[in-house]
Amino acid sequence: MDIAYIAVFAALIIVLAFVAIPVGTAGVPIVLQNAACILAGLILGARRGFLSVLLFLVLGLVGLPVLAGGRTTLAALAGPSAGYLLGYVFSALLAGLIAYSALRTSKNMGYRIGMFILAGIVGLLTQYVFGAIGLMIISDLSIGAAAAAQLPFILPDGAKVAVMIIIALGVHQAFPDLARKN
Repeated sequence: MDIAYIAVFAALIIVLAFVAIPVGTAGVPIVLQNAACILAGLILGARRGFLSVLLFLVLGLVGLPVLAGGRTTLAALAGPSAGYLLGYVFSALLAGLIAYSALRTSKNMGYRIGMFILAGIVGLLTQYVFGAIGLMIISDLSIGAAAAAQLPFILPDGAKVAVMIIIALGVHQAFPDLARKN
């Protein structure tokens, strides 16, 4: 069953590549993929979420057009999105660790909501840190310029992750055994 969950989320992440809005001067579009990577962690947990994002990236490495604009992972690793792609993997891992910790330790919905919000924030911050480091290395930006490049994404990403948190909480409410099987 784990393989099916991992494959379905990898496919979801790929499908959401085709929803992209160009923004800013750094050449990195607003996409739904980053939120889907966090959603993978929130719903599947750290291990399965991590593996689903890793599968999505590996499919891109073998030449499938898995990223915004129909790009492959290999092409993106040479551009300004490289750091974000690495951040995707670790955002799913960290969001999953936090979310599943809440699911296992408490049945209190208020606590779970708070922890899922924390998981979403940590997931986004992970993507931003990896993305900024990638921009500094690939685009030769200063730390200030790399940090400033994140600014146009904060509100849209926050809104996307808020929706993902609502979805994840609903999924866990409807399928409580999902967390026990990870």
